[in-house]
Amino acid sequence: MLLGSIIGDMVGSVYENAFFPMKQTDFPAWSPYSRFTDDTVLTVATAEAILTDGDYGAAYRKWVNLFPRAGFSRSFRRWASSEDSAPYNGFTNGSAMRVGPVGWAFATLEETLAEAEKSAACSHNHPEGIKGAQATAAAIFWARNGESKDFIRDAIAKRFGYDVSRTCEEIRPDYMLTFTCAETVPEALTAFLDASDFEEAIRLSISLGGDSDTLACIAGSVAEAFWGAASIPNDWRQNALERLDARLKAVVDAFKAKFPA
Repeated sequence: MLLGSIIGDMVGSVYENAFFPMKQTDFPAWSPYSRFTDDTVLTVATAEAILTDGDYGAAYRKWVNLFPRAGFSRSFRRWASSEDSAPYNGFTNGSAMRVGPVGWAFATLEETLAEAEKSAACSHNHPEGIKGAQATAAAIFWARNGESKDFIRDAIAKRFGYDVSRTCEEIRPDYMLTFTCAETVPEALTAFLDASDFEEAIRLSISLGGDSDTLACIAGSVAEAFWGAASIPNDWRQNALERLDARLKAVVDAFKAKFPA
C-alpha cells in the first residue's frame, strides 16, 4: 500500500537539481543511484506511529536517528535532535510527503483530516504545513474510496483553496525548485490528476522540475490509492523492494496487514 509513496521518492531521488531541472517525462526511471530518502523514512515513521497508537513526534525522532543521512532538512534535523519538542512553525512540504499512511488508515474524512493535522503539527504547525498534509491525506482518502478525479479536483479547490485547474504543461515552463507546501502539494496533485496511470503520474510530477522526490512521493501516494497497487509496474515494484532497508520494509508489511486496501 505505501509503495506508491516509496516508489515516487526513489524514482525522483536522482532528479532534484536547481540548475539542471528535469523538464520532460522521457527519462530513465531507475539507476544505480536511485534510493530512498527522508520522504520514505518519515512515511514509514508515520505508519509506525499509527500502528502503535504512538506519538508522531517521537516516531519521527526515532527514525531520523536510524537514518540520519537520508536527506533531512537542516531545520528538521535540528528539531529532531533538540531536547525541546516544541514545533518550529514549519511550512515546508515535509508535512505532506510523510502523511500518506494517514490517508489509508482512517474510516472517515473527519478522522483523516484530524489525524493529518496531528501528524503535521508536531513540527510543521504553520497553517500551510497543516493544510498541505490535510490536502494530501484527503486526496488519498477520496481516491481509495472510489471518488472520481473531477470530484477530487473540485474538493481540493473548495476545501483547501489550492489551484488545481492548471495542467502540468501549463505549470512546467515557469516552475522552479521549491520546498514549500503551498508550491508543492497542488503541483503534485495536478500531476496525478493529469495522468492516465500510475507511471505517468510519477513521470509528470518529476517533469515539473521541482523537488522531484517529494512531488513524486505525493503524486505516487494518491495514484496508488486511485488505480490500486496492481497498477504499479512489476519491475518498478521489484526495484523499490530491492532498495528498501529491511527495517523500513517490516513496517510497510505490518501496515499493509492491518489496513488492507
